[in-house]
Formats: sequence, structure tokens, C-alpha cells
Amino acid sequence: MSGKIEVLDGGMSRLLESIGAPFKLPEWSALSLIEAPEYVTQAHQLYAQSGANILTTNTYGLVPHMLGQARFDSQAKILASRAGALAREVADNYDNVRVAGSIPPLFPSYRPELYRPELAETILAPLISGLLPYIDFWLIETQSSIGESLDTLAQIRRYSALPVYISYTLKDEEGRSEPAELRSGESISAAVDSALSAGVAAILFNCSQPEVMSDAIRKTVAIIAHSDSRDVRVGVYANAFMPEPVSDIPYAGISLLRPDMDPPNYLKWVEKWEADGALIIGGCCGIGPEHIAAIRQWVD
Repeated sequence: MSGKIEVLDGGMSRLLESIGAPFKLPEWSALSLIEAPEYVTQAHQLYAQSGANILTTNTYGLVPHMLGQARFDSQAKILASRAGALAREVADNYDNVRVAGSIPPLFPSYRPELYRPELAETILAPLISGLLPYIDFWLIETQSSIGESLDTLAQIRRYSALPVYISYTLKDEEGRSEPAELRSGESISAAVDSALSAGVAAILFNCSQPEVMSDAIRKTVAIIAHSDSRDVRVGVYANAFMPEPVSDIPYAGISLLRPDMDPPNYLKWVEKWEADGALIIGGCCGIGPEHIAAIRQWVD
């Protein structure tokens, strides 16, 4: 797993809101894609200018529970294609910048118990076909369970032979650090073993508190080192949300950002993750261009 660190971009939703894009629930980051796509272009440009090697398509909100079923049915492929084209146009203006086609959780984030596998194909088909002409690889992100991640990968393989990265989200309730496990309660070793068997190109961890990432990274690196898939890279992009209280209610603290997640402090976590073995590093919700610029400066 030797190689140069790749710098992933940061979160999209908070950045769109901060630069004045139309932004509200339930559409969330998809609203600017629908009403004012020039803001999406601006966000990608800010990350590219900050030194990101990877731009992630603004497709996280393109699911029925956020768009509404009627809009999803009529516009999902159009919007996915638009998101891919916007990221591609920006990436092509920079050297060595790739586009990741984001495939989000198909149902509410952090809620593996709400996953309905019988609906997966219907939701994924327009997203995959819309993004495919524009991307360099697939990023199945914020996955709370092994089952959903593998179902999504299987659907992608029906359309595309591009590399697939899977990124898992971890339990991170207040006071938790180790051992790391998926939000479903499944172990890191089970998730990594299944992802390697499925032929992924990279395994990442995202949209969780930085405190829970190192254990997951170290375990993943160790499993890969003893496998037949030693070229698989490991990555991480944490969020800046306040820790959730110990509760069965997701998003309990999602509206607030941690004051200690400014670029210098986030960079301390980045340095630790690199020492743990991560080679793809960026940011998720609340981590913006200023954080990515700090990572780029440190990497260089």
C-alpha cells in the first residue's frame, strides 16, 4: 500500500450554504443542483483550487426520501448527469484531478435498519447511468452496513467496470473512541473482508467523529497487509459535527459544528491517520476548502 497521499475534497452541503446557494431540507445539497447549479461549480472550483486531487459529485441528495418520489422518478438521471458534468468540467481544468461518482445511502443516513434491498436497483439505476459518462471511479459512501454496500457494488458492476471505493460510517456516540464498528454493529474485520472479496480498489471511513477513525484505519491496514489484495488503498474523511448523545435518534447533534475542528486541529488528526496508514485523506460535513488547503500544504 505504498504510494503518495491523495487529497480528497471536503463536505459539499455546508460549503454550498456558506457561499449562498439555495439550501433547505429535505432537498439539502440537491437543491442547488436543481435551482442554481453554478454554485455547485463554484464549490468544486474552491476545492480544486485548495489542492484536492479528487472531486466528489454532488449526488448525495439524489434519493427519493430527499427529492420526493415523484421528482426522483422524473429527474434523478438528469440530475445525476448534471452533477457528473459539473464535476468533470472543473476537474478537466486542473492537472491530476479525478472525479468520484458519489453513491449515497439509499435511505436515511446512519439508519441501517431502514435499508430495503428490494428497492435498491430502482434507486441506483438512474444514478449510475447518469454519472457513468463523467467519472473516474465510484465512491459508495457513508455506508452503515455491509449488506447495503455490497448490494450497491453489485448493481454498479452491471453497468460499469470502473474502480469502486467503499466508505463506511462508524458508531461515534459521545464518549466513544474504540473499538470501531459500523453503525449496524458489524465489525471492521467483517466489512473489510467482504469488501476485499468483492474486489474494491479502496476502503475508506467517513462521516464520523475523528476520534473513532484510527482504530478502523489500523485494523483495515493490517487485514489488507495479510491479504491477496495489497494494492487496496485506505482512506478517511471525518466530519466536524458535535458528538451525538448516546441515543437511538440519529442526527441528534447534527446542526452544530465542533469549535475544535478548525484547519490546524483537523490537520493533527490528518497526521495521525497518515501514520496509521491512510493514503486518501479529505473531509466530510463541516470540513471545507480551508481544511483541504491545509492538508495539501502539509502533503506537499
